[in-house]
Amino acid sequence: MEYKVIPFTARMDQKKDTTAVVASQLEGMINQQGQQGWNYVRLESVSTYVQPDPGCFGIGAKPGHMASYQMVVFSRPS
Repeated sequence: MEYKVIPFTARMDQKKDTTAVVASQLEGMINQQGQQGWNYVRLESVSTYVQPDPGCFGIGAKPGHMASYQMVVFSRPS
């Protein structure tokens, strides 16, 4: 079995769009990959720690934080 993982970040204007826009974007990705022989497996959430940025002499320093990303998993027979 061969696997493929693609980051998924939905784009939505909260003032005029509904969650149907997000669903449509995910559906489009699944259909596009399906045309290339990939089967949708699941949507995974991956968290990581982003290291702090000390800035230059402390100016513009940013604290470390957790970041979460959505990844779409596909598979196909080898």
